[in-house]
Amino acid sequence: MKLVIFDVDGTLVDSQHHIDRSMRMAFETAGHVCPPREEVLSIVGLSLPQAFARLVPDLPEAEHLRLIEGYKSSFGTLVADGPAPLYPGAMDCLQALIARDDILLGVATGKSRRGLRIVLDGHGIAGHFITRQTADDHPSKPHPAMVQAACDEAGVDPRDAVMIGDTTFDIEMGRAAGAAALGVGWGYHPAAALRAAGAGAVVAGFDAVPAAIDALLAGRPVAEQA
Repeated sequence: MKLVIFDVDGTLVDSQHHIDRSMRMAFETAGHVCPPREEVLSIVGLSLPQAFARLVPDLPEAEHLRLIEGYKSSFGTLVADGPAPLYPGAMDCLQALIARDDILLGVATGKSRRGLRIVLDGHGIAGHFITRQTADDHPSKPHPAMVQAACDEAGVDPRDAVMIGDTTFDIEMGRAAGAAALGVGWGYHPAAALRAAGAGAVVAGFDAVPAAIDALLAGRPVAEQA
C-alpha cells in the first residue's frame, strides 16, 4: 500500500486571498505595518508562531501572540461563508486516487484542526483522507513529524509515501521523513526552489499528479514538470 500526503493551502485550495487579507487585518488591528503580499505568501505552510517570527522578527513575543489571535479571528470571519476554493482539477485528482486500491490519502498542513475541518467539510472531501496531521499536534514544517505520524497512522513505510506540496517547507518535511516529494507549480514557492529543496519533480497541473506519484515511487523520471 502507498500513502499520498497532501498539503492544503497552495496545493489543494487557493487560499491566498483569505490569507493575505487576514494578515492585513491582523496587523492593522495590532497597530503594525503589514509586510508586502509576497512576503506574507512566502510563509504559507508554516505554523503561525513560526510564520510571524519570520515576518516580523523584531517584534516581541507578546506582539506575535496578538497578531496570531488577530489572524485567527480575521480568518474565521472570512471563511464563515465557506472555505477557499479548490484549485482546478483538484477534485478530479482526488477522486481518481481514492478509486485506486493501492493508495491511501492523507493531509499534512500548517492549519489548525478547526481550519482543516472547515476546508474538508466545506468541500465534502473529509472522508477521502485516512490520516490528517495539523499544526495543533506537531512542530511546524519542515520538521518531519507530520509525515512520520501520517505514515505511522496509515501503517505505511515512509519509503512508500509521497508528500505533495507547493512550498519548500513541504518538500523538506517529506524528504526529512524519508518519503518522496512532489512539488506543484501553482502555489507559493517557485518551481526552482522546490527542486532545490529535494522535490523529485514539479508538476504543472493536477492531471499530471497520479502519473508523477507512480513514477516517483517506482524510481522513474516524471514526464511533466513545471
